[in-house]
Amino acid sequence: MRKMKCGLSVLLALVLTFGLSVPVLAADSKDLQKAIQTSAAYLQKTVAAPQVSSIGGEWAVIGLARSGADVPEKYFETYYETAVETVTKKKGVLHAKKYTEYSRVALALTAIGADPSDVGGYDQLKPLADFEKVTWQGINGPAWALIALDSGKYEMPVNPDAKIQATRQMYVDEILSRQLTDGGWNLSGGGSADPDVTGMVLQALSNYTEQPAVKKAVEQALTCLSQMQDETGGFSSYDTDTSESVVQVIVALGELGIDLTDGRFVKNGNTLLDALMGYWNPNGSFSHTGAAEGNQMATEQGFYGMVAAQRAMSGKNSLYRMEDVTLSVADEKETEKNSDLEKTEVTEAGKTFADIQGHPAQDAIEALASRGIISGMGEDLFSPDETMTRAQFASIMVRALGLPMQSANPFSDVKKGEWYWSAVGAAYAHGLVSGKTETTFDPNGTITRQEAASMVARAAKLCGMDTKMEEYAIQNMLTQFADYPSVGKWARESVAFCYSKDILDRNDWNIEPARNITRSEIAQMVCNLLQQANLL
Repeated sequence: MRKMKCGLSVLLALVLTFGLSVPVLAADSKDLQKAIQTSAAYLQKTVAAPQVSSIGGEWAVIGLARSGADVPEKYFETYYETAVETVTKKKGVLHAKKYTEYSRVALALTAIGADPSDVGGYDQLKPLADFEKVTWQGINGPAWALIALDSGKYEMPVNPDAKIQATRQMYVDEILSRQLTDGGWNLSGGGSADPDVTGMVLQALSNYTEQPAVKKAVEQALTCLSQMQDETGGFSSYDTDTSESVVQVIVALGELGIDLTDGRFVKNGNTLLDALMGYWNPNGSFSHTGAAEGNQMATEQGFYGMVAAQRAMSGKNSLYRMEDVTLSVADEKETEKNSDLEKTEVTEAGKTFADIQGHPAQDAIEALASRGIISGMGEDLFSPDETMTRAQFASIMVRALGLPMQSANPFSDVKKGEWYWSAVGAAYAHGLVSGKTETTFDPNGTITRQEAASMVARAAKLCGMDTKMEEYAIQNMLTQFADYPSVGKWARESVAFCYSKDILDRNDWNIEPARNITRSEIAQMVCNLLQQANLL
């Protein structure tokens, strides 16, 4: 039998003060926060070095990151480093069949402020766009794919390796097609609903309730869960009362914005939170079943269940709505921005050119032209497919960063009085450009794609971005492209950096490093950089 529960306000104080082995009832937010702090400390001891794993890994990281508890930043940095090492060692393939692995890792990375689309150069969201492989695992696959993608409002990636490119709606429809006659879901697809699985599915559908079919399915599932709930406020899964079943329903209600005191989920005066805290132990662990000892999986899930409840009670974003997360992991080690940088404001709103209408880079060209960063080629034309000279590119970069003009430079072929004279001087003074030789710049020479990447990477460093990449990360990024061996050794890191930060488009089939870059490509690169650096 499950432990008998008592009033939390008195008992929790006794438990925390004297270590009494008694269960608790969570009805007060302050008492709940104390329990969260106790369990947070317990988790940091038992999961001291979180791994890429369903136990001792992401669920502990997610709970701690969303808890507001006292957790050293180094804890999350260590997990991130481990994730990068693991993903890199596996060459981006966490599992050949269980695609929930990608969803779980993506959730943890999002929770700590890291980018799941760039983990050591590997996109861990991309596998979620493979409809066949995600759904192979059963209902868990599409449910967790939606939860992961929606946690950071990520766009559905394009996966050219997938036989069937997924969309969010395809996953929603797949989930709806598997609803059981009693209104819930289970893993087998037949028989009666399982509270764990039904709770997970409701979490996945929570962002789609504006769709009539989803709204109807959700209401049916809530009715099903309400009927399944027992007098203690909890649930049984496969005829066994478990803490994990309670957790999934608590999280589901939080994602749906339903109060835990909703009358449908209060039985015999007991709420879901009351039921969950019946499994809580004084040392901060949770039991899997009634009177059992602490269980690691139950503890990790019980902890994030408490966190979900606490976030709901305090009016914070739900557990998986992570728009409130800010970058907190050192995957983007910023250096100090150069004090000469200045954001360029719009001076000619609506500026456009006749020959860029419908062009893929139209928005980027217009954004730069409206700020005077880039100009046309006369007669209302931009000439998007023409090449650009080194002097023109240097001038654009100087204007884009708002750098002050300077006249001094060591190049004999950059003459005083030339229109680019002071711009090249400013670019050289700030380390954006170097010469073809020690004394020549070749201002009228064209610029290649790898040369442009090198200059943009230098500009990124000036903006405070960390452009250093480990050799394995450079290799992992560049080997996605068939012609990667043709990248100059001197440009490899810069090119890899530009792709890693989406300054260059990772959907390119080839890098084409030695090809002369076009004016439209330069406009897109500069625009992407300014957006990354918050200068646009």
